[in-house]
Amino acid sequence: MTPAAGAGGRTYVLTGPDGQSFLSAVPGTLGGHRRGRLYGLLDCPSALRAIARGHYVKYRVFFADEDAALEAGYRPCAVCLPGRYADWKQSRRPSGKLS
Repeated sequence: MTPAAGAGGRTYVLTGPDGQSFLSAVPGTLGGHRRGRLYGLLDCPSALRAIARGHYVKYRVFFADEDAALEAGYRPCAVCLPGRYADWKQSRRPSGKLS
């Protein structure tokens, strides 16, 4: 069974909430790095610099939305999503004092 193609007959490989790749007729709205387990905007300056240096592309993944990225176990980028990154970091801190 061949998936439906998007505009211009293109299909896109996205990463789903389960971390598995799937074909989509619609491009992803966020990009990420598989090894770093982080996601961010498609025009993130940090990602674009790494891509320009010839890095990052091998491990590049795309997500339909932020929920899919988070459910797949990725964290927000500190460069292009600083507010979301701060929230994510704060949520990972242990609550309460250590004895």
